[in-house]
Amino acid sequence: MNDEIRTIDPELLDILVCPLTRTPLVHDAGAQELISEAAGLAYPIRNGMPVMLVEEARKLQD
Repeated sequence: MNDEIRTIDPELLDILVCPLTRTPLVHDAGAQELISEAAGLAYPIRNGMPVMLVEEARKLQD
């Protein structure tokens, strides 16, 4: 398994939005997730590709 932290292209990050709320996302490079604060969800990034499915997202703790 590769523990390397991958970065997301800033242009891609500018156009990606939460599929549930249509709000901007915050990249958490350490956790390899895209965070939707509005939805309280964290979308995983697997092999450098964001998985933008609500059913694959992790619920953030309150």
